[in-house]
Amino acid sequence: MIRVVLTVLVAVALLAAAMPALESARATTTAERLDTEADRVERAVGRLVADSVSVANPSLAARTTVTVRVPSGFGAAPIDRVALAETDEVSEGDTAGADVALRYRIDGGSERSVPIAPGGVDATVAVDGEAIALRPGGESRLVLRLVDDGGPTVRIGRVG
Repeated sequence: MIRVVLTVLVAVALLAAAMPALESARATTTAERLDTEADRVERAVGRLVADSVSVANPSLAARTTVTVRVPSGFGAAPIDRVALAETDEVSEGDTAGADVALRYRIDGGSERSVPIAPGGVDATVAVDGEAIALRPGGESRLVLRLVDDGGPTVRIGRVG
């Protein structure tokens, strides 16, 4: 009986010692996966600009959709909120040269920003209306339209 109690106590102590490292790994993994999602949006913007011509009428504009997957489950840290926002709405973060950023906050942490700055394209990126809230634990579909707002502009909106 004493062996069982000691085994349980040792297991609990080991688990308690490992929890901070596990939480740190989950936060790092979540941040890396969100960086990857921002890269996917950047590549979609680049493809749209490279293959299309901007037009003034948004209903006639070239468009594409992209699905943003916010990590969830055991291997991901819980996320309070995640959104695409214009950089002037973003309070902190390295968004130099970017018009739009993916911003998020991991449960209880500070707000982080990942710039959406597709390199090598001659177009600006803008959000349709206000910041676009994304589902914090699942998929969100975005539509990208190439319009002419005094120059080629990729407008990002949410589908559904």
